[in-house]
Amino acid sequence: RGEPTEYGAIAVVAPGTGLGEAFLVWTENSYMAYASEGGHTDFGPNDETQIELLRYMLKRYGHAGYERVCSGIGIPNIYDFFRDSRYATESAAFAARLDAAADRTPLIVQAALDEVDPDPICVATLDMFVSILGAEAGNLALKVLATGGVYLGGGIPRRILPKLQTGRFMEAFVNKGRFSAMMSRIPVYVVLTQAALTGAARYGLERMSQH
Repeated sequence: RGEPTEYGAIAVVAPGTGLGEAFLVWTENSYMAYASEGGHTDFGPNDETQIELLRYMLKRYGHAGYERVCSGIGIPNIYDFFRDSRYATESAAFAARLDAAADRTPLIVQAALDEVDPDPICVATLDMFVSILGAEAGNLALKVLATGGVYLGGGIPRRILPKLQTGRFMEAFVNKGRFSAMMSRIPVYVVLTQAALTGAARYGLERMSQH
């Protein structure tokens, strides 16, 4: 949804192992990218369950940044919250698989997206993750006035594309009170290619051409 404004600022939110955030601004004849550490800003809950998650994370870590709940390392944290809150009973078999896994995130995502027998804790985990991602993408869009669009990069969005298309993401994205109408006009894209490698190659070629 939405249409990009020509030469408008662009926001990039990239949940992978961590949570990368950046923005691009048009300067004369090209976009200039600016890095940030926005993924470490304070997590702001948007409903009662997320408030309970915040309390859980503060007790566990002392500080709860967005990366703790909106990244590859964040998904297991949300899962642990639902498990420890007795949202649903964790099966012994799935618990054993998680204990044996070097990285729990792929197992949780796979179990949540299982069309035959989805795991209830994993479904709740991914649903909350999508809502938090939508809200934080909207936060960055507001901060940089990203009328040129918001791009979701990183390894996770393309893996959970069906969940992003359910409407949960956009509901959280546009839920900005008086600015909801403006937010609904900002387009959101999921990056499906290896954009980081392409960008690095282009930058290298541009630098070489200057010498």
